[in-house]
Amino acid sequence: MTRDNRTIEELFEQLGLSSQKIHIERFIERHQLKPGSVLSDAIYWAPEQKAFLIEAKEEDSEWSELVDQLANKLIRKPI
Repeated sequence: MTRDNRTIEELFEQLGLSSQKIHIERFIERHQLKPGSVLSDAIYWAPEQKAFLIEAKEEDSEWSELVDQLANKLIRKPI
């Protein structure tokens, strides 16, 4: 059974990261990417995390929208 109402906390858990709000905020603050970057290409992902992010997007999975939201938070907007 799939769920369409996943949370950013659950995404972080799925990625093997802390799902505590303060840790999520700190991760986003410290892992900003340049405009035009692809989230799954970031150097800080372990191979399993990278594979999950790619699969989520390619298969338009239940995680796809949250992966997009995370990308929007991490990829700096051009000034």
